[in-house]
Amino acid sequence: MPKLDLSRAPVKTGSIYPAPYAAQMAGRSSIRLGDLAGLTQFGVNIVTLEPGAAASLRHWHQREDEFAMVLEGRLTLIEDAGETEMHPGDCAAWKAGVANGHRFVNRADVPGKFLIVGTKAAEEVATYSDVDMQIHIAGGKARFTYHDGSDWAGPRDLAPKGESK
Repeated sequence: MPKLDLSRAPVKTGSIYPAPYAAQMAGRSSIRLGDLAGLTQFGVNIVTLEPGAAASLRHWHQREDEFAMVLEGRLTLIEDAGETEMHPGDCAAWKAGVANGHRFVNRADVPGKFLIVGTKAAEEVATYSDVDMQIHIAGGKARFTYHDGSDWAGPRDLAPKGESK
Protein backbone atom coordinates (compact mmCIF):
# COMPACT_ATOMS: atom_id res chain seq x y z
CA MET A 1 0.00 0.00 0.00
CA PRO A 2 1.31 3.46 -0.78
CA LYS A 3 1.90 6.12 1.83
CA LEU A 4 -1.34 6.96 3.63
CA ASP A 5 -2.84 10.39 2.95
CA LEU A 6 -3.95 11.45 6.43
CA SER A 7 -6.20 14.13 4.97
CA ARG A 8 -8.37 11.28 3.59
CA ALA A 9 -8.66 9.43 6.91
CA PRO A 10 -12.10 9.27 8.50
CA VAL A 11 -12.40 11.41 11.63
CA LYS A 12 -14.70 10.29 14.45
CA THR A 13 -16.07 12.70 17.00
CA GLY A 14 -18.63 12.03 19.66
CA SER A 15 -19.24 8.73 21.35
CA ILE A 16 -21.44 5.66 21.13
CA TYR A 17 -21.91 5.83 24.91
CA PRO A 18 -25.50 6.31 26.00
CA ALA A 19 -26.54 9.52 27.79
CA PRO A 20 -25.30 10.97 30.04
CA TYR A 21 -21.85 9.48 29.34
CA ALA A 22 -21.68 10.50 25.66
CA ALA A 23 -21.64 14.18 26.62
CA GLN A 24 -18.62 13.56 28.86
CA MET A 25 -16.53 12.79 25.75
CA ALA A 26 -16.85 16.32 24.28
CA GLY A 27 -13.51 17.57 22.99
CA ARG A 28 -12.29 14.16 21.81
CA SER A 29 -11.74 13.25 18.16
CA SER A 30 -9.87 10.44 16.45
CA ILE A 31 -8.27 10.01 13.06
CA ARG A 32 -9.04 6.42 11.98
CA LEU A 33 -5.80 5.34 10.34
CA GLY A 34 -6.63 1.64 10.43
CA ASP A 35 -9.91 2.28 8.64
CA LEU A 36 -8.13 4.39 6.02
CA ALA A 37 -5.72 1.50 5.35
CA GLY A 38 -8.52 -1.09 5.30
CA LEU A 39 -7.07 -2.97 8.29
CA THR A 40 -9.38 -5.58 9.81
CA GLN A 41 -7.35 -7.33 12.53
CA PHE A 42 -6.42 -4.28 14.61
CA GLY A 43 -7.34 -0.64 14.92
CA VAL A 44 -4.94 2.30 14.70
CA ASN A 45 -6.09 5.77 15.67
CA ILE A 46 -4.63 9.15 16.56
CA VAL A 47 -6.80 10.61 19.31
CA THR A 48 -6.85 14.35 20.00
CA LEU A 49 -8.03 15.60 23.39
CA GLU A 50 -8.82 19.27 23.77
CA PRO A 51 -8.08 20.85 27.18
CA GLY A 52 -10.42 19.29 29.75
CA ALA A 53 -11.42 16.39 27.48
CA ALA A 54 -11.41 12.66 28.29
CA ALA A 55 -10.72 9.88 25.80
CA SER A 56 -13.20 7.44 27.35
CA LEU A 57 -14.72 6.24 30.55
CA ARG A 58 -12.26 4.17 32.57
CA HIS A 59 -12.51 0.65 31.07
CA TRP A 60 -10.78 -2.67 30.42
CA HIS A 61 -11.21 -5.27 27.68
CA GLN A 62 -11.77 -9.02 27.97
CA ARG A 63 -10.37 -9.96 24.53
CA GLU A 64 -8.58 -6.92 23.14
CA ASP A 65 -5.02 -5.78 23.83
CA GLU A 66 -4.32 -2.03 23.69
CA PHE A 67 -1.13 -0.01 23.23
CA ALA A 68 -0.88 3.79 23.50
CA MET A 69 1.90 6.33 22.87
CA VAL A 70 1.58 10.02 23.67
CA LEU A 71 2.49 12.11 20.62
CA GLU A 72 1.84 15.70 21.75
CA GLY A 73 0.99 17.59 24.91
CA ARG A 74 0.74 16.31 28.46
CA LEU A 75 -1.95 13.76 29.25
CA THR A 76 -2.95 12.10 32.50
CA LEU A 77 -3.33 8.33 32.46
CA ILE A 78 -5.79 7.17 35.10
CA GLU A 79 -5.69 3.48 36.08
CA ASP A 80 -6.76 1.37 39.06
CA ALA A 81 -3.42 2.05 40.80
CA GLY A 82 -3.62 5.83 40.37
CA GLU A 83 -2.56 8.56 37.97
CA THR A 84 0.53 8.98 35.79
CA GLU A 85 1.47 12.10 33.86
CA MET A 86 2.38 11.14 30.30
CA HIS A 87 4.56 13.14 27.88
CA PRO A 88 5.46 12.69 24.18
CA GLY A 89 7.15 9.33 23.71
CA ASP A 90 5.66 7.80 26.87
CA CYS A 91 3.87 4.50 26.24
CA ALA A 92 1.37 2.32 28.07
CA ALA A 93 -0.19 -1.04 27.26
CA TRP A 94 -3.04 -3.15 28.58
CA LYS A 95 -3.28 -6.91 28.12
CA ALA A 96 -6.66 -8.39 27.31
CA GLY A 97 -8.46 -9.89 30.29
CA VAL A 98 -6.58 -7.88 32.94
CA ALA A 99 -9.07 -5.85 34.97
CA ASN A 100 -7.19 -2.54 35.10
CA GLY A 101 -9.61 0.24 34.20
CA HIS A 102 -7.79 2.98 32.30
CA ARG A 103 -8.33 6.21 30.40
CA PHE A 104 -6.56 9.38 29.30
CA VAL A 105 -7.68 12.88 30.27
CA ASN A 106 -6.20 16.22 29.26
CA ARG A 107 -5.75 18.52 32.25
CA ALA A 108 -3.33 20.78 30.37
CA ASP A 109 -4.25 24.06 28.68
CA VAL A 110 -3.21 22.86 25.20
CA PRO A 111 -4.49 19.95 23.07
CA GLY A 112 -2.86 16.54 23.49
CA LYS A 113 -2.58 13.63 21.07
CA PHE A 114 -1.91 9.94 21.44
CA LEU A 115 -1.63 6.95 19.13
CA ILE A 116 -3.76 3.97 20.12
CA VAL A 117 -3.42 0.50 18.59
CA GLY A 118 -5.69 -2.33 19.59
CA THR A 119 -7.07 -5.71 18.64
CA LYS A 120 -10.38 -5.83 16.76
CA ALA A 121 -11.99 -8.92 18.26
CA ALA A 122 -15.12 -10.20 16.49
CA GLU A 123 -16.78 -10.46 19.89
CA GLU A 124 -15.76 -8.32 22.85
CA VAL A 125 -16.87 -7.20 26.30
CA ALA A 126 -15.45 -4.07 27.87
CA THR A 127 -16.22 -3.24 31.49
CA TYR A 128 -16.43 0.34 32.73
CA SER A 129 -14.77 0.55 36.12
CA ASP A 130 -16.41 3.65 37.59
CA VAL A 131 -19.98 3.22 36.37
CA ASP A 132 -22.26 0.18 36.32
CA MET A 133 -21.98 -0.46 32.58
CA GLN A 134 -20.46 -2.87 30.06
CA ILE A 135 -20.42 -2.86 26.28
CA HIS A 136 -20.88 -6.13 24.38
CA ILE A 137 -19.77 -6.15 20.74
CA ALA A 138 -20.96 -8.94 18.44
CA GLY A 139 -21.78 -8.99 14.75
CA GLY A 140 -20.63 -5.39 14.41
CA LYS A 141 -23.28 -4.20 16.85
CA ALA A 142 -22.89 -2.74 20.33
CA ARG A 143 -25.16 -3.53 23.28
CA PHE A 144 -24.84 -1.93 26.71
CA THR A 145 -25.59 -3.80 29.93
CA TYR A 146 -25.07 -3.38 33.65
CA HIS A 147 -22.15 -5.28 35.20
CA ASP A 148 -24.55 -8.13 36.09
CA GLY A 149 -25.38 -8.58 32.38
CA SER A 150 -28.92 -7.19 32.51
CA ASP A 151 -29.95 -4.72 29.80
CA TRP A 152 -28.81 -1.17 30.46
CA ALA A 153 -31.69 1.24 31.08
CA GLY A 154 -29.86 4.29 32.39
CA PRO A 155 -27.27 5.19 34.99
CA ARG A 156 -27.57 3.72 38.46
CA ASP A 157 -24.71 5.80 39.84
CA LEU A 158 -23.39 8.98 38.23
CA ALA A 159 -20.64 9.63 40.80
CA PRO A 160 -17.26 8.60 39.36
CA LYS A 161 -15.17 6.46 41.71
CA GLY A 162 -11.44 6.35 42.23
CA GLU A 163 -10.50 9.53 40.37
CA SER A 164 -9.17 12.74 41.87
CA LYS A 165 -10.06 16.07 40.35
